[in-house]
Amino acid sequence: MDTTNAAELWDRVVGSQPDPSRWLVVSAGVVALAVVVFRTTWVIARNAITIAHEGGHGLVALLSGRRLDGIRLHSDTSGLTVSRGKPTGLGMILTAAAGYTAPSLLGLAGAWLLAANHITALLWGATALLVAMLVMIRNAYGVLTVLIAGAAFFLVSWLTEPQVQAAFAYAVVWFLLLGGVRPPFELQRKRRYGHAGDSDPDQLARLTNVPAIAWLLLFHLVSLCSLIGGGSWLLGL
Repeated sequence: MDTTNAAELWDRVVGSQPDPSRWLVVSAGVVALAVVVFRTTWVIARNAITIAHEGGHGLVALLSGRRLDGIRLHSDTSGLTVSRGKPTGLGMILTAAAGYTAPSLLGLAGAWLLAANHITALLWGATALLVAMLVMIRNAYGVLTVLIAGAAFFLVSWLTEPQVQAAFAYAVVWFLLLGGVRPPFELQRKRRYGHAGDSDPDQLARLTNVPAIAWLLLFHLVSLCSLIGGGSWLLGL
């Protein structure tokens, strides 16, 4: 690739794109809401939330100085991230807290990018994160899931028109914001019936001596605040 083409590609990625219509933004939100609300679609789409959840664990583990051994994604939409390091302390606490907050915070970051009209940057950034995550996946289903997600982002960003890119980007960000709200409620229900005895809040409770319910409330707070803030950015309020 010569210098001129490289410069054009760089400008394409970091440059701003035209504002999409309000109709497109609202429609993308309605579609994302339907995917989250209806069980049939949620069972499939929840894999994307699991990717964000486990990716959040992995990224924060690395940033806090822990060694990331690998990530596994399962067909029942559960996942597991294994890291090595000090079993207690701030790094372990941040790593454990990152999972349930990651989808919502990623959605909030995405909403900020879209509010600044950086649609292509969002699509390419998501592709880069998925490629980086692929290196750490340790099972076949996880590899397939991340490959499909990464390919979708890349193909949309490379082959489609700006309106299609905008529709896809807004739908994804709305989905992260809305989809990030549901898992804490699902976890709360499981804990009520004793089906999640070693969940992230329970691990955090052992690490900090702060009750698991307090961590669960924090997850609710982060997801709802991210939805309100991110939704406001997306709608231009």
